[in-house]
Amino acid sequence: MRLTGKRALVTGGRQGIGRGIVEAFCSEGATVTTCGRGARPDGLADDIIWYPLDVTDPDAVKALAATTNGTDILVNNAGVQVEKAVPDSSDADWDAVIGTNCRGVFNMCRAYIPRMDEGASIINIGSISGQFADPSMALYNASKAFVHGLTRSIAVDHGPKIRCNAICPGWIETGMLDAAFELANDPDAARRDAIARHATRRFGKPEDIASIAVWLASNEASFATGQLFTVDGGMTAASPLNPGLF
Repeated sequence: MRLTGKRALVTGGRQGIGRGIVEAFCSEGATVTTCGRGARPDGLADDIIWYPLDVTDPDAVKALAATTNGTDILVNNAGVQVEKAVPDSSDADWDAVIGTNCRGVFNMCRAYIPRMDEGASIINIGSISGQFADPSMALYNASKAFVHGLTRSIAVDHGPKIRCNAICPGWIETGMLDAAFELANDPDAARRDAIARHATRRFGKPEDIASIAVWLASNEASFATGQLFTVDGGMTAASPLNPGLF
C-alpha cells in the first residue's frame, strides 16, 4: 500500500491509461479523484470521486482545484489524438489537440501547483511520439514534445517542494492505437510488423503504465524529478530493421 494517506487526482480517467492509473492508485491505498468530459463512467468504483471537467477551460480547472484542495498527486493524462499531417490539419484540429494536450496540462499545473504541499508529485503523460515522430500525427507529436518541456520546467522551478516527471508510453492497447493502425494500407500487416519491433513481442497495456505511475507517485521515487520515463516494450531501443525478418 505505497500510496496510503495520499490524495490523487487523475485527469481523463474514463478509460484506457487513465482508468488503469486510477485503479492502480486505489489498490495502493490512495484516495482518488478523477475527471473527464461527460457523466460518470460505468463501472467506476463507488469510492472513486468523479467530476465532469473540460481541462481546456481554465475557470473550470481553477474551480476544481479549489474543491480538491490538498492534492498530493496530480496525473495529467487527458489527451486527444488527430491522425493528420500538417497541410490537412484544420483550426478545429489545432484547438482540439493543442487545447487539450498542451493548454489542458498547463491549466491543471497552474491551478494545482500553488495548492500542493511539500513532497507532492506531478506525473504528466507524454509519449514516445514527442521524441520520435509518428507519421500523420503532426499535432499530436508536437503536443507531447510540449508536455516533455513543461515537465522539465516545473521540476526545475518547483523543486524540492514538488517533483514532476513524465511517462512516455509506447504503443498501448487503447482506442488511440487502433485509430493509428487504421491509417495503414493493410492494418493487420502493420500491426504484425509493429509487434515484431517490440523486444517484448507485445503491445503495452494500461496497467504497464499504471505500474510506473504508482512508483513515481510514491516516496520510493523521492530522488526522481524532471525525467522522461519511456515505457515502450523496447521498441525505440531497436534498429529500424524489422527483427522479424532476421
